Amino acid sequence: MMNEIVTTLLASIPFIGALLCLTVWSRSDYVKQTAIVMTMISLGATIALSPFLTVSSEGFLLLYLLPLAACVSILGQPTHETHRSAWVLTLVFLGLGVTILASHGVVGQLALLVLFGLVIGLLSRHHSALWPMSWWGIGVYGLGAVATVTSAMTEPPISTIASVLACAVLLPLVPLHSGYFTALTRLPGNLPSFIVVLFPAVGLHGLVTVTPMLPNNVAVTIMGLAVIGALYGAVRALAQSRMRLLLAYSSLSLFSMLWWFAAAAGITTAWASVFVGAVSFGTSGLLLAWQAIRTRYGDDVDPQAVSGLASTMPRFAVLLSLMALAVMGLPPFGVFSGFMGLLLTSPIASPAALFVILLAWLATSWYILDAVQRLLFGQQRPDLPFTDLQQSEFAALLMVVLIVIALGVIPAGLLGPNIVALSPSDIMGPFAWSK
Repeated sequence: MMNEIVTTLLASIPFIGALLCLTVWSRSDYVKQTAIVMTMISLGATIALSPFLTVSSEGFLLLYLLPLAACVSILGQPTHETHRSAWVLTLVFLGLGVTILASHGVVGQLALLVLFGLVIGLLSRHHSALWPMSWWGIGVYGLGAVATVTSAMTEPPISTIASVLACAVLLPLVPLHSGYFTALTRLPGNLPSFIVVLFPAVGLHGLVTVTPMLPNNVAVTIMGLAVIGALYGAVRALAQSRMRLLLAYSSLSLFSMLWWFAAAAGITTAWASVFVGAVSFGTSGLLLAWQAIRTRYGDDVDPQAVSGLASTMPRFAVLLSLMALAVMGLPPFGVFSGFMGLLLTSPIASPAALFVILLAWLATSWYILDAVQRLLFGQQRPDLPFTDLQQSEFAALLMVVLIVIALGVIPAGLLGPNIVALSPSDIMGPFAWSK
């Protein structure tokens, strides 16, 4: 009973914030300030009331990160009247996300169904000549809604498989990754930089519940799809000329690694929250950095047409470099800590598959570094105007860098339950060498 009351209180704060934004709708700056303040209130309330919530195996980390992600995405967006609806929708999505992560029953399933419906409605409305209508992406979210209803109305193993399908739509796994790509490229304003944190967090929350119940054949199938997804994302990203698609494919590759570890271990620990939070926040920061470029040079700007920003936009260059290093998986950032936590606490079912996973990780690191190198250190173009980050943009990107660093150095004891390091023999499992 207490869990439901606290969940209602936490979820009501973003919804109240959305209503307050409507009362100052005529002033874009007031709408933005109200939205930012309400995300901070939501964060404070979440930290204060989380001891009264039921702890799941992924811990409360993602629940804390959602208000921060909403705040960062709104803060990094330029103040303009065309962005007001996206700021309000961010608060609505935040309320739904908090409801799903904090509740463990019918309320959470209803909120997830509303989430799918809202995304389908937005994708049906928002498209352009650059990013045309994607019926396949919309259909994937429709499948997620059907899977959510099926999981609520059936018994295992059907409900388990349906839950896995819903999770694969949100925490992208081939072949159900199209919806994630469509959301990152079609949703308006700051929503992509928030959705990239929200959807994987919700997907992981569902995956934590169903992972221990996965039938062996389903787990093996997921492991195979995860290896394919890791390679597919890495290879497709190499051929991308659009930055948002490059980031979408890179995050698909990284999230596929998590799927492989979860299916191999049969349990999802709080290290998965660190990995998902770090990858999501790093990708969100890179989307915000690209938003700064789009604001200055147009939405359809070719990444190869902009170069030499290191000397003319030094603040942007420093923060972009740090975020790229974070997503690449270098220490002391959270992606490295999360990956190593997963690696050292999961039995290795197939050394060959692990080698492929590591190869995909190296490929992902290479093309992210290559894209950033072209932007910052390529030939400077004198015909382009150069304006360094505004205060709000700088603050948002700095927050992202600090968060991914904090995720990398956070003590294991603060992450949540079942942070247990296995012995070397447990890690190698049947592949351990013996005399």
